Amino acid sequence: MLLSITTEITPTAWILAYGATFIVGLSKAGIKGIAVLNVTLMALAFGAKESTGMVVPLLILADILSVIYYNKYTQWKYVFKVLPWMIVGVLIGVVIGKDLPEKFFKIGMATIIIITLFMMVYWDRKKDKNVPSHWTFAGSIGTIAGITTMVGNLAGAFSNIYFLAMRLPKNHFIGTAAWLFLIVNIIKLPFHFFVWKTISTESLTLNLILLPGILLGFFVGVRFIKFIKDAFFRKMIMVLTAVGAILIMFS
Repeated sequence: MLLSITTEITPTAWILAYGATFIVGLSKAGIKGIAVLNVTLMALAFGAKESTGMVVPLLILADILSVIYYNKYTQWKYVFKVLPWMIVGVLIGVVIGKDLPEKFFKIGMATIIIITLFMMVYWDRKKDKNVPSHWTFAGSIGTIAGITTMVGNLAGAFSNIYFLAMRLPKNHFIGTAAWLFLIVNIIKLPFHFFVWKTISTESLTLNLILLPGILLGFFVGVRFIKFIKDAFFRKMIMVLTAVGAILIMFS
């Protein structure tokens, strides 16, 4: 049960929660790779399991902002390639999420992220710039992303790797990811409501109180991302994703 929004949430928890929602806004505006900080802060504020469900409506609100702003850049063929696999991953995550040891999950996911990032660096430096086209690439990345987004809202690192591998320009990357996660997060909602019971009337009320953090973060992020060139954007995503993997492992 979530803490009462009127009597039991401490000032520290409020600060952590608003910091987390600000980061959500930044991430959905295009500052990819920092979403793991949102997950960590919300877990510290409200507990790991409770915060997993509570943050989903906030993610959807931020996804809607991102879709509105970047819609014209969406590359639907990449959404359709990875979306079915993410849905499969979400369903697997629903089943295993309650019993999966948290320590094993964190170490395993962080290890996979780091290994895949090394592969990304290799692809970036090799002369042959062909993007991975075999269905197993989208299938494996999408399934892992689906599992991790259901269990811990941590699919960003894997989607980043996929879109970087497809060599999407900055705005196309952001717009395509926006639609992908809006769809996936909406699919997750009923499982959090009816299976895990991590979303309640109380948590939705708290979401409304935290909404300004989302709006401010998105506003700041949109203005910041305009100054970032495509080449630097790729490097920034790789570095932030690697830092996020380390934080997952040791949080």
